[in-house]
Amino acid sequence: DRAYYDLLSVSTNATAGEIKKAYYKEARKVHPDKCPDDPESASKFQELGAAYQTLSNEQSRAAYDKCGKPDSKGSNIGADAIDPYVFFAVMFGSHLVEPYIGELWIASTADTVMKDANLVHMAQMEEMEVDADPTKDVSEMASRANSSEESKLKQRKREVKCGMNLRDKIETYINGSITKEEFTENCRKEAEEIGKGTFGGLYLTAIGYALEIEADEFIGFQTSFMGIDGHTAKVRKKTNAISNNVHVVNTGIKAFRAGRQAYKDVESVAQLEKDSDSKDETKKGIEAKDANDSDVTEKTEEELKKELEGKKKRDEAQALIAAEKLEESLPVIIELAWAINNRDISKTLKHTCNKLFTDANVEMKVRYERAEAVRIIGKQFYEVGKDSESNTTTVETGDIKARAEVAVMRTMAKAQGQDMSEDDTEVMINQAKTMAAAQKAATAAAAASAATPLQPPS
Repeated sequence: DRAYYDLLSVSTNATAGEIKKAYYKEARKVHPDKCPDDPESASKFQELGAAYQTLSNEQSRAAYDKCGKPDSKGSNIGADAIDPYVFFAVMFGSHLVEPYIGELWIASTADTVMKDANLVHMAQMEEMEVDADPTKDVSEMASRANSSEESKLKQRKREVKCGMNLRDKIETYINGSITKEEFTENCRKEAEEIGKGTFGGLYLTAIGYALEIEADEFIGFQTSFMGIDGHTAKVRKKTNAISNNVHVVNTGIKAFRAGRQAYKDVESVAQLEKDSDSKDETKKGIEAKDANDSDVTEKTEEELKKELEGKKKRDEAQALIAAEKLEESLPVIIELAWAINNRDISKTLKHTCNKLFTDANVEMKVRYERAEAVRIIGKQFYEVGKDSESNTTTVETGDIKARAEVAVMRTMAKAQGQDMSEDDTEVMINQAKTMAAAQKAATAAAAASAATPLQPPS
């Protein structure tokens, strides 16, 4: 089967370097960002990625040369197939609040970074070509510079969509279809449902505070003497914005320190292993001087197996330590992510509410009623969120790992054209947590059993 080789325009005996260079050269031609008018560019790019991942690995290339393409459609799906929007939606359970806040900024940024990273790699590989055109590097830089404008446009579209959703949400209250009491009760029930999620309380307090403060500011300027209440709300909003920024900086520093410490710990273990190996080699060299040649040969063959087994065990132990250190830093990383999310939600809802309250297409009376309805939503969300058990970033490491694992599984499933429902996702997360807890308990029991000496019969 030459299909993958033909996609990359290389021969079947191409070297790893030639395959890599060919991939980046061909990827430039079909990358979705480079071919916005081609609806099939995404599928072409993904197929090219599958070809590269298969041929760039010795084992998978040998299997392909022997058996051709694997039957499993998704066996070669890699990082390029990861959808940041799906991943973070699962990771933070944002589907119930998406009508209010849209797609999280952190997901949008991750998507942009992944695309830019591909472009950077392509530019780097382009430099390896003998007849490379230097103007292409300039065009790549211009493309990346324009990404900030694209990001701003994406944010504006997000705010407009959230504004439309919020307008539709309060329409029944505005047109008098339901009473204020009924509307309030509906908002509270919705908030209670959102609060059941892992991070539901955090969403509720962030959304609730932002909506209530924006409504207070508008109503305050309209109804209080000289707009005093409006000015008061504005000061509170600015104070909250400063607090959010400070929290992002502080959690960022904590996350950096935690990551650096984890790296140092892993490096320390690796260095100890290296020093231990060095001492063993020195000792063996000294012992070998007093041994005859035949004995040395025999010992070397036997010791080689032991050394390989020992190295494998040490590598496994080192990998385990690295995983444990990463797990220890997960809560800090989640705290940083939530500090960013909180600031993002406040900023988005500020502009969303501004669009609703300054809509020149409706009378001032309607704008005022909109502000009243938004304030009701905000108050109910905030009150329920404050009392919710999920109003905290303190989440068990096992829960974080389970959500991350299922998030990756769902993005992979989507890349294969098979999406999962929100209910199925939550079921899988709970199953992953249960399995992880059972495995942890079994490991602890085995360790305790091994450490407990047998007691002689009385």
